[in-house]
Amino acid sequence: MSDSPPVNENGDEHVGQPYLSFVFSAFLLNVFYNCVSSLYFHIGETEKKCFIEEIPDETMIIGNYRTQLYDKQKEEYLPATQGLGMFVEVKDPDDKVILSRQYGSEGRFTFTSHTPGEHQICLHSNSSKFSLFAGGMLRVHLDIQVGEHANNYAEIAAKDKLTELQLRVRQLVEQVDQIQKEQNYQRYREERFRQTSESTNQRVLWWSIVQTLILVAIGIWQMRHLKSFFEAKKLV
Repeated sequence: MSDSPPVNENGDEHVGQPYLSFVFSAFLLNVFYNCVSSLYFHIGETEKKCFIEEIPDETMIIGNYRTQLYDKQKEEYLPATQGLGMFVEVKDPDDKVILSRQYGSEGRFTFTSHTPGEHQICLHSNSSKFSLFAGGMLRVHLDIQVGEHANNYAEIAAKDKLTELQLRVRQLVEQVDQIQKEQNYQRYREERFRQTSESTNQRVLWWSIVQTLILVAIGIWQMRHLKSFFEAKKLV
């Protein structure tokens, strides 16, 4: 019994359906890997932390965060008190503020992008109440969900009374829609890059022409100047 993969009449290896399913699953995993990001960071009393998120247009983003204060006695981070709050500010690629609001020590913020591109998400604490931990460091856990990952499908299923199959179909439709938005955004980036390249090439061309004209003008001026000099000295 041979363990080699099956081949077709032309001698090419035949790719089975399980392998294609694996490739397709890997592709989807790679596409949606960047749609969810979770991290934590530390900030001081007057420090602001900003993050850049590339987001297609008409995409909903949900951010969940919680804060922890460092306890010097226990030498560990503990949940922050209720008196401490976080200020969240979001700007679109045109530097327009689309969200500016103060939340508590633990909260959730939501916004929808209307312009494709890099969105700036900034967080900092309300420093007027930072005496609660007297100049210590604040740890912030941040979870950002983009597109269909921001939907709570359990809540949607309960609200719309969807069956498991209907819910799965809805998930797939929204995933396809998100992929299409990502593709449109990549086309938008490609077009902007092409425009920038063409503009740069055109500027380089004109700069080369200007340099050539300057060199020709200087050469003509030098020849006329030398001619005038020799004529003044009666050498020609």
